[in-house]
Amino acid sequence: QVQLVESGGGLVQAGGSLRLSCVASGGIFSINAMGWYRQAPGKQRELVAAIASGGSPNYAYSVKGRFTISRDNAKNTVYLQMNSLKPEDTAVYYCNAEGLVTVTGTYVEVWGQGTLVTVSS
Repeated sequence: QVQLVESGGGLVQAGGSLRLSCVASGGIFSINAMGWYRQAPGKQRELVAAIASGGSPNYAYSVKGRFTISRDNAKNTVYLQMNSLKPEDTAVYYCNAEGLVTVTGTYVEVWGQGTLVTVSS
């Protein structure tokens, strides 16, 4: 069974940094795109950053210049380096993978369970 497991969330002061990691497992041959979404209390889930295999990263306007997404295809892992964090970045961050090819078949989309990021002012 395919799983995405996030780590790296926590409490940080405004201006600080955090690095999120997401590892995909479960007999995976390839993943087309991996990304990060977030959902703040009372708000809809929104795209933070995404990167396709061999492609350029795509960022939400609100995080451009502060966040950096990267992936290690050999490890089926995606990272999100978050710098200059603001209180409005507080949310549950979810890892997302699209277009997975695995030993048991193909998956259109898989989500992680989420990791909480809290930025205090």
